[in-house]
Amino acid sequence: MDIQEQLYHWDELAQQLRVDSIRATTVAGSGHPTSSMSAADLMAVLLSKYLRYDFDNPDNPNNDRFILSKGHAAPLLYAMYKAAGAINDQELMSLRQLGSRLQGHPTPVLPWVDVATGSLGQGLPIGVGVALAGKYLDQLPYCVWVLLGDSETSEGSVWEAFDRASHYTLDNLIAIIDVNRLGQRGETELGWNTQAYAARARAFGWQAIEIDGHDLTEIDQAFSTALSINDRPTVIIARTKKGKGVSFVEDLGGWHGKVLKPDAEKEAIAQLGGERHIIIQVNKPEEQDQPAATGDPQPLQLPTYDKGAKVATRRAYGDALVSLGAAQPNVVVLDAEVSNSTYTEDFTEAYPERYFEMYIAEQQLIAAAVGLQVRKYKPFASSFAAFLSRGYDFVRMAAVSRANIKLMGSHAGVSIGEDGPSQMALEDLAAFRAVWSSTVLYPSDANQTAKLVGQMSDRNGIVYLRTTRESTPVIYGSDEDFPIGGSKVVRSSQRDRATIIAAGITLHEALKAYERLKNEDITVRVIDAYSVKPIDVETIRQAAHDTKGNLVVVEDHWPEGGLGAAVLDVFTSTSSSATYNESQLRLIKLAVNDMPSSGTPEELLHAAKIDADAIVEAVKSQVRQPVGV
Repeated sequence: MDIQEQLYHWDELAQQLRVDSIRATTVAGSGHPTSSMSAADLMAVLLSKYLRYDFDNPDNPNNDRFILSKGHAAPLLYAMYKAAGAINDQELMSLRQLGSRLQGHPTPVLPWVDVATGSLGQGLPIGVGVALAGKYLDQLPYCVWVLLGDSETSEGSVWEAFDRASHYTLDNLIAIIDVNRLGQRGETELGWNTQAYAARARAFGWQAIEIDGHDLTEIDQAFSTALSINDRPTVIIARTKKGKGVSFVEDLGGWHGKVLKPDAEKEAIAQLGGERHIIIQVNKPEEQDQPAATGDPQPLQLPTYDKGAKVATRRAYGDALVSLGAAQPNVVVLDAEVSNSTYTEDFTEAYPERYFEMYIAEQQLIAAAVGLQVRKYKPFASSFAAFLSRGYDFVRMAAVSRANIKLMGSHAGVSIGEDGPSQMALEDLAAFRAVWSSTVLYPSDANQTAKLVGQMSDRNGIVYLRTTRESTPVIYGSDEDFPIGGSKVVRSSQRDRATIIAAGITLHEALKAYERLKNEDITVRVIDAYSVKPIDVETIRQAAHDTKGNLVVVEDHWPEGGLGAAVLDVFTSTSSSATYNESQLRLIKLAVNDMPSSGTPEELLHAAKIDADAIVEAVKSQVRQPVGV
């Protein structure tokens, strides 16, 4: 078709996208039609000419990827799916209804949605991860397109993404900023100052193209130019109008997140030229290549450590990653400029092509992991546990995305010593336990750590491993197994009068306490609850039964939400067949209650009352107390 026919076709499709966004949100009674309408021209050109995507085969490795970072514009995305023939009009009208795949913000319940969006500032950082996979791992020529809203560029995570994308020269990444000027409560910080957006992007090393986002010819030229750039990422900064095409909402404040009532809907659709039901044939990728091979898998041979040696669990994590990298060529590692402390530097030396340095940008660290798993890689992302909290919203949204990522937080708890409370991560177990369908692991020795890392790789969902800074004694043989969801009864007898439950650093304090109590003829059971979530319900309930409800839980963590909370949850579970009278439960939680300071690990464990001295005192208070008091 000639250029005039092409322009007409694009304009008709854009108007259909606007009309369908209005129709769907009016039926739903909620949603964001005006935010969808501003980007309709941009998406009409992208969908008709530039996107290479096989909707019948969303797992085709050659497909372009499209991420709607401004997830509240979901009606526009769903209207695009209708135009592509992926959904029908009836499903489009099910927007936001219970049981519909078309949720208020996109999620991967739809096969064409790679990641959930809606928490602003996440789409571009995740796009960086997908683009890293495309350029460096898959080595396939697909493009990653990301549509952002202008308001979300205030998020620091967006500029972390701009920086990392430039650092890795991701010329396969094309960002589109829909500069419609109006945010939720009024004008955005920069309004229509597209020059300011462009200057910022260029300062980060990007190609920046400013256009009128409603001029179809300019859009076409910008997309074509973006695809021709081969030495840097590109951002297209499109000046648009919110509510474009409908006189009584166009470029007017107060319409964010508001829908048109039926009478207004009819007038708006009339202004846009009426309903259309255009179905287009989206171009499929011309290439049908497979991702580049990253090596031949070898049998998994995890590192082993001699009993009695002193090895930090973070050291064992790094060693195990190297072994895992040999066994599974789709394992990738990321770090936040602490690889000499997390020991991921060893993986870097062994498999440099599968290591990505995110520097001190924890939001981008987690986002890149989410993006890499989109392409079926198994990312392990590591940092100090305290600093993973900076990226917690990305973890939360990763769960909504049903993402499979592995996170390791080192240097946790007061046992790190002199660095002080800013570094101690006394909240991490609670935070990660609260994530939907997560797994939380806290090993106490090197052999246990290696075995758990080996299992993390094939574990679905968000998997978090907490490691210790200090070297701790190896107490388990290399032939022992540590299934996720299990625990280890480290000490027990028929005469146990109390049970000590610990994990990580405090397990070693519990073993010291055991020896001291034994010398006073007080026998106790010691349980290593290395799997904090899921926790070993049966073993803990049985121990409570056997030791008449006397439980002491000790953890290097605040008292809220950590191991102690996980143990208490055991006694609200209805999934266990073990019989135990909860009214007899006498549980003492030893945790960090006061703000710590600098000091040696031994001093800080003692000051926090989570060392062997405190455990001995707690057990004695229980065994001296008559049952039922």
